[in-house]
Amino acid sequence: MPLKVLFASSEVFPLIKTGGLADVSGSLPTALKNLGVDIRILMPGYSQALAKLQNLHYITTLDYLSHIGSAEILLGDMPETGVQVYVIKAPQLYERDGGPYADVNGQEWQDNPIRFGVLSKVAAILSSNNSPIKDWQPDIVHCNDWQTGLAPAYMRLTENSKAKSLISLHNMAFQGCYAPHWVTSLGLPNAGYSIEGFEYHGQLSFLKAAVFYADAISTVSPRYAKEIQTSTFGFGLEGILTKRSHEIRGILNGIETNEWNPQCDSHLVETYCANNLAGKAIVKKTLQEKVGLHLDADAPLLGVVSRLTYQKGLDMLLPILQKLVEGGCQLVLLGGGEHGLESAFQNIAQQNPGRVSVNIGYNEPLSHQIMAGADMFIMPSRFEPCGLNQLYGLAYGTPPIVNATGGLADSVIDSNDANFANGTANGFVMVEASSEGLLACIWRAVHMFRHDKNRWDKILHNGMSQNLGWDKSANEYLALYEHMVR
Repeated sequence: MPLKVLFASSEVFPLIKTGGLADVSGSLPTALKNLGVDIRILMPGYSQALAKLQNLHYITTLDYLSHIGSAEILLGDMPETGVQVYVIKAPQLYERDGGPYADVNGQEWQDNPIRFGVLSKVAAILSSNNSPIKDWQPDIVHCNDWQTGLAPAYMRLTENSKAKSLISLHNMAFQGCYAPHWVTSLGLPNAGYSIEGFEYHGQLSFLKAAVFYADAISTVSPRYAKEIQTSTFGFGLEGILTKRSHEIRGILNGIETNEWNPQCDSHLVETYCANNLAGKAIVKKTLQEKVGLHLDADAPLLGVVSRLTYQKGLDMLLPILQKLVEGGCQLVLLGGGEHGLESAFQNIAQQNPGRVSVNIGYNEPLSHQIMAGADMFIMPSRFEPCGLNQLYGLAYGTPPIVNATGGLADSVIDSNDANFANGTANGFVMVEASSEGLLACIWRAVHMFRHDKNRWDKILHNGMSQNLGWDKSANEYLALYEHMVR
């Protein structure tokens, strides 16, 4: 009998996306399905998801849910992959203008504890003997980040679920902490509101509930599994994580190679591969035209696709950007986030027309075009649980320039003499997380781009020749599932 897995997530590409969690939630279940796992996704019934799912039909109604009373459970199929998806149809919670977590003005939804408490509760119900779906019950509930963090607590404390629970930690910086009255309001037992439970500095913590009650813990890279056990990266939960250190498995994310592949990317004007890079030059020229940069094949084009936040370290780029431009570089940036960072980059773009292009917002086609058309990809994150963009950069022959942290350190190998000698060099790693460290690293890459074509082509080939898909990682998750049920 194949393993049955309920994969619970707050966002799933291509149904709805704000970041890397959606990419993982869209592609990992497909890879696991291809390995014979009987996997079904569970997600909120956002309007966008309801519109895109195929063969969507009613399954059952769940009653006695906190605050909303009842919700319908629908079942549909993911476009293209056919992975089955349960959606919670509760219009008062999920069918509204804005994103999964915030309104159109970027303000967090005030009822997020309810919205994701219900998601967690439904995951627990569907894994228990109380589930109204009798013909399919999971062996494992695979939870992702704080939005599904209460599921292991509900499974253990209120639903008496026989299924095992796994929490995948994509980013410890976001923990879902709310006022203590939510404990009773969400139907959690008061006994769990303690240090040995889901209490965190006088608040209910969704993520701590998962870390405390889940049967197993995974992170999205091996290095991050170690980093979260330190005060720098544990965000207050390093103590409990250290106690469970022998149970934490670090599994590096893969990428969806049907979606992110320069040989067949429909967003590109020309495709290319490691053995024929001619198309990349055409994509660069087209990108420069599209975003208003001077047409200059020889100008090192730096690409950024990122949230503009302290975590992502792009404030380190601001003080050195003018020097880079004066040194002949161009920059194309796509992203959004903190207003101060948005404004600062926009100001530099206004001062450097034709040399700096700043595009605020989310644009999936443009993100592919930047990844392919840029010569280098800038990703100086202060911490990065895994990161997917550096993997896209490797796949597209756009060497990443990164800080040595988390999944960046696990996937990007510096282009120094030793790594050229052993054939592993595929990018550039900063010596320190500072503007000076970033500037030195970029100049090193620019010098190689301009003056050492043999080495430059070699690192492009090394990155593009790697197997960056989900095969290896999906097999590691399958092994973890099998270990859990044993």
